[in-house]
Amino acid sequence: MSNKLFYLKPNVVLEPLFDRWYAWAHLISPATASMNITGRHLKIMNSYIQAPQIHAAAVKNPKMLGGPFMDFGGKRVDEVKQLRDQTLEKQADMIEFSEAVHVLNRMLKSNAKGYALESLYEKVPNILKGYVELVYDLDNNPSFRFFEPLLYQSKYYKPESQSIALWQTNNDHRPFCLSTPRLNEDYMVHLNIPFNHEGIDELCRMKRNPKSLEHVKSLLGIEEKDEVLFESFFTEQAPPTYDKYNGDKIRMRYFGHACILIETKDLSILVDPLISYYGYHSDVAHFSDMDLPDEIDYILITHNHQDHILFETLLPLRHKVKNIIVPCTRTGSLQDPNLKLMFNAMGFNNIIEIDDMETIEFEDCRVTGLPFTGEHSDLNIQAKVCFHVKIGEFSLIFAADSRVMEPELYRHVHKSTGDVDVIFLGMECDGAPLTWLYGPLLTEELPRDMDSSRRLAGSDCTKGMSLVDIFSPKETYVYAMGQEPWVEFISSVKYTDESNPILQSNQLIEQCGAKGIIAERLFGEKELLYNKHVLETEVG
Repeated sequence: MSNKLFYLKPNVVLEPLFDRWYAWAHLISPATASMNITGRHLKIMNSYIQAPQIHAAAVKNPKMLGGPFMDFGGKRVDEVKQLRDQTLEKQADMIEFSEAVHVLNRMLKSNAKGYALESLYEKVPNILKGYVELVYDLDNNPSFRFFEPLLYQSKYYKPESQSIALWQTNNDHRPFCLSTPRLNEDYMVHLNIPFNHEGIDELCRMKRNPKSLEHVKSLLGIEEKDEVLFESFFTEQAPPTYDKYNGDKIRMRYFGHACILIETKDLSILVDPLISYYGYHSDVAHFSDMDLPDEIDYILITHNHQDHILFETLLPLRHKVKNIIVPCTRTGSLQDPNLKLMFNAMGFNNIIEIDDMETIEFEDCRVTGLPFTGEHSDLNIQAKVCFHVKIGEFSLIFAADSRVMEPELYRHVHKSTGDVDVIFLGMECDGAPLTWLYGPLLTEELPRDMDSSRRLAGSDCTKGMSLVDIFSPKETYVYAMGQEPWVEFISSVKYTDESNPILQSNQLIEQCGAKGIIAERLFGEKELLYNKHVLETEVG
């Protein structure tokens, strides 16, 4: 076998974990990781240990999808106890950090009354000293900011807590991943390696470039007990050949959720990568990672939510991506971690930051960051941006999940961009309450009525049409909003024909049609071809 060359099977899942929990952006930045350990992981584990049958019943209720309930059918309590105890031991310093954040917040509320803050530095918890700056806003409300780069250089950044779970999938369905940790499974190999490990890139290259198993086993440190299972993840059968686009038009392929691949014969741009797998039957036709170029020139990231920054997709692409453009932030606030720092720590060394109305030019293309409002529960979060992409004379806007709070903003933007040819827009207009995602970061309990009023919501029909009326696109496409089966494990969304986001997007599509604008809610896959200079659409 040592002389044979093997490919990594296209349906092998590379699942990134932090302390055996599904890794997303708030488990990388040290401050947000500490708050999620105490405010999410330990709470869910303790709840399951105390009442496993309540969790078992809750996960069967569609209305509870995405709730803080473990999907172990009320079993495996001893294993959850063991994980809880390991967390308390291994993450003692992170738990102390989280507690110190709460102490600091209470101290400021009690002592910062509008007078100079300098004397309060001696009251900052010792473990936070040198990592925070105390500040007021212009209304004398006290707060603090982290020196986040220093936290990444401290003991609070935990690459030793990172690992990879390898397993084969044969369908699109998985339970919601943010509430259930990954325990040991007979079908799974756990790699105790950090996310910046070079072996991840070498393993993922083997999807297209075969290598010997001995080489990759040595690089990843595969233990003898895991060798047979690990070797089953490989095949001598070559994957389908990627069909590189060499035409003279612009080809756009929709991969599901908010993921779009833009290609010309000279350029490839991938927006908000969330890619499904290949090699098994699916009820929904879709493109997979087998339909991605061997090299991707630019990845565009719109904002820091778990369905738009998916490490399970991004880590396997790291070796083939030349540049990643992310929204810029320097706030140092707990709820707004810096994306460049995060990606750099994970082994991505090609990160470009973009700010509102800032333009990056390359080839025959201009990418401009546009303001992104709403969808973040009214928190002061700067790491979010919409994209205006112009190739030749053809232009489009990726509005992501922006909720058009004030149309006048985009009228100002229009003065710079002019009309566009195509708009892509998310319309998840109900959205989860603030605490669903940001709850672990709160230092005080939020009243239920306030929580319910502050949603992770995108645009409804009225707000979406204001964007259409301002930019006068010839075509408008609404994202599937988590409806594809391979997205449910991370989005927890399951709509019916009567759900408000479906009704609102139907109305927008109808109103666009009445204006002579091509409009559609995307689902699964779609291919579009455009001329760089005159809008001529060919639909695939």
